[in-house]
Amino acid sequence: MWQQQTLNLAAKPRGFHLITDEIISKLPVIQDYRVGLLHVFLQHTSASLTINENADPTVRMDLESHFNQFVPENQPYYLHDYEGPDDMPAHIKSSILGCQLTIPIQNGRLALGTWQGIYLCEHRNHGGGRRVVCTLSGDASASPLL
Repeated sequence: MWQQQTLNLAAKPRGFHLITDEIISKLPVIQDYRVGLLHVFLQHTSASLTINENADPTVRMDLESHFNQFVPENQPYYLHDYEGPDDMPAHIKSSILGCQLTIPIQNGRLALGTWQGIYLCEHRNHGGGRRVVCTLSGDASASPLL
């Protein structure tokens, strides 16, 4: 069975944000899948998605700090600077991390590891709301896996 839904995520400040619970709450149909895949595609070029530590918020702070050092603003070789000093670095960060994730579903739940969560990585100072296209595929039968 295939299903697809576009989710609107509220604007978030620049940084790395856990969105696992938000995605699960907006896709209750995941509970119907015995086995399957959730594909999440972010429709933006200045934000990204990744999976990482879901418990300690200092991981998110450290990732933001590292990426700001790794891809600094105001570089003289940036030609694309029409939308401000955070724009081109946001595009680079998005290319490094990527705009899509595929997560297995087992017995009605995302098969994330104990300490894993889905992050929206907002690379703009004022990125605004974001859209993700979520595509579910798999077996939605009622019998659980053994």
